[in-house]
Amino acid sequence: MNATNRTVVVTGIGATTPLGGDSASTWEGLLAGRSGVSPLEQDWAAELPVRIAAQAAVDPTETLPRAQARKLDRSAQFALIAAREAWADAGFTVKAGEPDTAAGPAGSVNPDRLGTVIASGIGGVTTLLGQYDVLREKGVRRVSPHTVPMLMPNGPSANVGLDVNARAGVHTPVSACASGSEAIGYAIEMIRTGRADIVVAGGTEAAIHPLPIAAFGNMMAMSKNNDDPQGASRPFDSDRSGFVLGEGAGVIVLESAEHAAKRGARVYAEAIGQGISADSHDIVQPEPSGNGIAHALQNLLDSSDLAASEIVHVNAHATSTPQGDLAELKALHKVFGDDVNHMAVSATKSMTGHLLGGAGGVETVATILALYHRTAPPTINIDNLDPEVDADIVRGEPRALPAEGRIAALNDSFGFGGHNVVLAFRTV
Repeated sequence: MNATNRTVVVTGIGATTPLGGDSASTWEGLLAGRSGVSPLEQDWAAELPVRIAAQAAVDPTETLPRAQARKLDRSAQFALIAAREAWADAGFTVKAGEPDTAAGPAGSVNPDRLGTVIASGIGGVTTLLGQYDVLREKGVRRVSPHTVPMLMPNGPSANVGLDVNARAGVHTPVSACASGSEAIGYAIEMIRTGRADIVVAGGTEAAIHPLPIAAFGNMMAMSKNNDDPQGASRPFDSDRSGFVLGEGAGVIVLESAEHAAKRGARVYAEAIGQGISADSHDIVQPEPSGNGIAHALQNLLDSSDLAASEIVHVNAHATSTPQGDLAELKALHKVFGDDVNHMAVSATKSMTGHLLGGAGGVETVATILALYHRTAPPTINIDNLDPEVDADIVRGEPRALPAEGRIAALNDSFGFGGHNVVLAFRTV
């Protein structure tokens, strides 16, 4: 198919997060301003400098059949749960290629026109490290034969692809904490350029393990506020001291507007597009002036019909690090000037923690729901707003967005390596 520049819409959403086992409970938790951070009670956490994390509200083994769960890394378990919710939410009851009376006048989905793009920043790290322990302690013969497909970063996307019977392409961008958003941006382009009619896309991560926590802690990237877990993630606050590690997945179903209309699908929002850039500054530190982020924002504007006046909401990357939070706001001001004052900025990591490669997926779900319900979720734990913060931060309580007219929102994601990805969505 040679179609280009097709309109792309969101027809399904799914999530499993520290706030809830599905998108509805996650959204309720965000609006309530509830923190998903808690102390780590595992024995291995006792000697770590960081002993808090945002663990999944519902363990994936409670949802997946035991025989299936044992063959999947935890990151793939999360992805599969979120993808199944999104697939069903889009109106599908069976995998592509099978008769589906719920699919409406379009009938079943053509698997050759269906793709998946599920990202992970780290991949099957718990499988890799766990099976290395088995090798050392119990010997070669006790290593699981499922280890390699479980530890592969593309494992989550491949398993989701198998679950829905996707044949147009199964992809896995890996760009640290920008991975989930880059996956969704790639999926938008797959549909826009005619490679697919439907793509299941998002991000997942499961890295709550002593090695990543010790490593992040030693590089001074994580909050060590072990005495106040729920208050530890505090974006834009003067006393912010680093991010809190989270786990889970966020997945959406993207579809060409024409395909969605033919089957009478409910549409959450239009997926306008993406802006991508690289800082080329440092492997971990953000470029402090925000120039790289500003470049991504400008790319988004230049490649779409989005007007700054339409943007009323930003789901900020805002991990709660001293430099990163301010660099993001500087970039918004560089590109949008005074229009930033009319954008309600939310930092949902204050509640979910930082899901690394899963962050972009979960925060895209939050961004889409904010538009759909015309309500911006709050940022919690801002007791002393940093005096350098020059933006309208939604604090404490949800904020009503304009009730009439077409409005748009941004989801910002940035990652180690200097990756910058900005996604834009608009009401329909």
